[in-house]
Amino acid sequence: MKRSRWKGPFINNNNKSSNKLPLLPRNFEITSNVVGLTGNVYSGKKLVKISLTDEMIGHKVGEFSPTREKFVFKKKKKKA
Repeated sequence: MKRSRWKGPFINNNNKSSNKLPLLPRNFEITSNVVGLTGNVYSGKKLVKISLTDEMIGHKVGEFSPTREKFVFKKKKKKA
């Protein structure tokens, strides 16, 4: 579900003067003032390190941290 437009983007008011953002929530919206910083996003199992770029502006941080593993079929053994 989208956030209502009148509220504006969700932005934490943490100290953004450093080059690292410690832990970002998945619903954090990327704006132009946080481009170039790096942060960690929890994918449900591990922390994924993400560096924010210009192409990510307007998207949520959770879009760039996959939560599911890629499915691979198991190899079958040949009979001898």
